[in-house]
This record gives sequence, C-alpha cells and structure tokens, in this order.
Amino acid sequence: MSIYNSIGQQYSKTRIPDIRIVTKLINLLNLPTGSTIADIGAGTGGYSFALANQGFIVNAVEPSVVMQKQVVKHPQVKWFTGYAENLPLVDKSVDGVVSILAIHHYYNLKKAFQEMQRIIRNGTIVLLTFDIRLAQKIWLYDYFPFLWEDALRFLPLNEQINLIEINTKRRVEAIPLLLPHDLSDLFAAAAWRRPELYLQPEVRAGISSFALANQNLIEQGIQLLTADLRSGEWTQKYGDIQNLTEIDIGYRFIRIGT
Repeated sequence: MSIYNSIGQQYSKTRIPDIRIVTKLINLLNLPTGSTIADIGAGTGGYSFALANQGFIVNAVEPSVVMQKQVVKHPQVKWFTGYAENLPLVDKSVDGVVSILAIHHYYNLKKAFQEMQRIIRNGTIVLLTFDIRLAQKIWLYDYFPFLWEDALRFLPLNEQINLIEINTKRRVEAIPLLLPHDLSDLFAAAAWRRPELYLQPEVRAGISSFALANQNLIEQGIQLLTADLRSGEWTQKYGDIQNLTEIDIGYRFIRIGT
C-alpha cells in the first residue's frame, strides 16, 4: 500500500466514511462497546475514527506515512505503522478485526489472513471487498474500461473465501453491499448515479485505479464523458440508472466468524 504515499495526498477529502457502512460493520462484528478492534489498512483513519465514536477502542494499522499525516486524532484510536502481512500487534490482542476496501492492496493475502487470525481472540473479522464478476457492467466502464480490467486482476470472491477458510480455519459468509446513490465514501464505483463527480480531479485522486492508470486513457474518458453529459447523450444511453436508489456492483462484506 506504499502507493498511497504518492496518491494519498488529499485522500481524506473524498473518502469520507459512510455511516451506513459503519453501522453494517458494527452489526457484523457484534461486539460490545469498549471492545478493541484492529483496523488493517486504515488509511487516513476515517472508519477507525467512526468506530471509536461508537465506543470502540481501535488499533489502526497503516503503512503510508502520507495517509497517517491526514489523521484526525481520537483518544480511543492508537496508530501503528505496518503492513497486513506483518502486523505490529501482539498475539490475541484484539476482539475484532476490520479491513475496508484494502485487501486488494495486500501483497500476500495468505500471510495477511494468518496475521489477522494471530492477533484476534475469539471475535469476528469483517472485510469489505469486491468482485465485479458478480454484478452488471455499468456505464462507468464504457468510459474508463481500465477500471474493469484492473478489477478483473483481483481474485474472484470464491478464491478469496477459500484462502480465508484455509488460513483462519473459520466459518466465512459473504454479504452483498448494495451501494446507495449518495455514498459519502467516494471509492471506485461509489458515484454510479453521479457521473459528474468523475470529472473532478480530487475524486479521481482518491481512487487507486485512476491514480495508477495511463493518464492519456483517463483524459480520453473524461473528454467523452464531458461531451456526453453536455449533449444529453449520457442521459439517453444510461438515464434509467437515475431511477435506482441502490445497486449491486460486486461489493461484498466478508464475515469471518468462529
């Protein structure tokens, strides 16, 4: 996740935790307030802060110093610099583990899952991940096909689950996250009903697939999207999506129980 040392300069401006995701995390963790949760790949700490505000103690682990510099301090959040594959936490030191849209950046999933199992007592691990093979191919990928190609390089959900089961010896359940139309956390497909947001450089800067892509390809997509929005072509082609309030684009919670 050292990529975020270069692309994460303004990450906290567009990656604002969505309260509905926070609520779902807490429900899936099913832990009493006061429990200690490890947030792996915590970024700028948005979800760590939100969990702490709900009464939890959070050990936030993040390798990027640039991301950590944007952290809003909270008395119940303690920060650690480290990677998922070598967590700077002692054995059986936390009651629960979360990792929000981060595991596709891990360089060794097997080792990362083993580390999560090592640090947790008897509680639940909750991951938010994605597999776009499970959902429809929305308009976004017509303008920016590299987003689709980049996501296809990540492991299919069933392979993610197999790796988790083998390396944690736990029960695993996948729960769809239907994306609301008004998410505050602007990850890759979050603005599915707000195409104009993808024209904003600060929004694209908070999405790793944009930051890593060929800038010429990005510019081509921006020009085409801009023209289609101005001419009404986008509405003619894709306007029906505006009638939806939520959509399945392949995002999944993975609940890893005992």
